[in-house]
Amino acid sequence: MHYLDLNEKKQHGTEDFPVEYYFVDSGHPQYYMPYHWHMEYEMIRICQGNFTISLDQKEICAQAGDVIFIHDGVLHGGTPHNCVYECLVFDLNSLKKVSYACHHEIRKITHHEIYVFEHMKRQTLTPPLDGIVDALFESMGQRKNGYELATYGWLYLLFSHIFSRGLYLEPDHQTPRNYRRILQLKNVLELIESSYSQELTLEALSKAAGMSPKYFCRFFHEMTHRTPVDYLNHYRVECASHLLQNTDMPLLDVADAVGFHDLSYFIKTFKKYKGITPKKYGRQERA
Repeated sequence: MHYLDLNEKKQHGTEDFPVEYYFVDSGHPQYYMPYHWHMEYEMIRICQGNFTISLDQKEICAQAGDVIFIHDGVLHGGTPHNCVYECLVFDLNSLKKVSYACHHEIRKITHHEIYVFEHMKRQTLTPPLDGIVDALFESMGQRKNGYELATYGWLYLLFSHIFSRGLYLEPDHQTPRNYRRILQLKNVLELIESSYSQELTLEALSKAAGMSPKYFCRFFHEMTHRTPVDYLNHYRVECASHLLQNTDMPLLDVADAVGFHDLSYFIKTFKKYKGITPKKYGRQERA
């Protein structure tokens, strides 16, 4: 079982209503957003604090009130700083079913004829756009009767204002992605996801990227701002956190399940990332 799906293939929402909402604060098991990607679109609203997020190879520093728009297939991950944020993941194709006019406009986004601004600062979200964004997240967060209708309504209004205000770029002005480098990184992340419970050497990781170990370390740090070992250990600790929250497995078994075969090293590494021992973390989360 993969506790952190780097390539999220799961259904977000339901088949009839493919929209999912997440509220994330420091108590959330994935507070530090691991690198991942999915074919749905995503909006992240920063409620408080700051959030540093990487979209493919672009780094964005978002503040309270800002909105991040993530296109399909974009590799993204981020680090919150005293942050509370909300995420809305949705299938944009579901908005094309109302009429040809809606289909024609939404198709421009799904076919990459235009790119919605990835970072909409709070200064950009002037009325009524700010109210639309607030209402959209509120409808999903509160889930009152009829929230599905409200959510689709606010999404249509949102994209209406994005088009009318020109909050998008056309391909000629869009910085082209370095697809090869992104694919190389995705290959490494998929290896980590599938094999984190086993011994993973630097040679194995660099081979997944098709590079020498020396060049791979530089490449990986450029892409993620972490060393490969640091990233792997952090991923393992996040998986261990999930087990400690949701099972009664003995500590030694948890360590072994996530790839730490030395209990003392597991405890030391867990405390490095979480600021607390795994035993205390498990008691605290299940209290």
